[in-house]
Amino acid sequence: MNKDTQKGLWIGLTILIVLTPLGLLATGTAFGEWSSQELQKTLGYVPEGMKSEKTLWQAIFSGYSMPGLGNSFLHSSIGYILSAVIGICLIYAATLILGKFIAKREEEQRNENS
Repeated sequence: MNKDTQKGLWIGLTILIVLTPLGLLATGTAFGEWSSQELQKTLGYVPEGMKSEKTLWQAIFSGYSMPGLGNSFLHSSIGYILSAVIGICLIYAATLILGKFIAKREEEQRNENS
């Protein structure tokens, strides 16, 4: 990938990060972020897997809010943006690690076939 393409992708990603707080303006909940109570109300039941795994995962920024900041639109926006940045950094790191692992395996296979 050339530098101009890479720069354009990073600019686009930055724009998307800055726009993430727009979700705060929407009514209701985001797709797939339903609580057990919301599923019960919408579907009439809660899948067994969700009932049994309810306490397995606790979000770092529950509701995208950061402890001690309050619930204003600005403070919630900071939580949304920080969540987006952390998520992108984790995905980028995982992609780099996976890419290096795959490249190493391919190089080993080429050396074996030579």
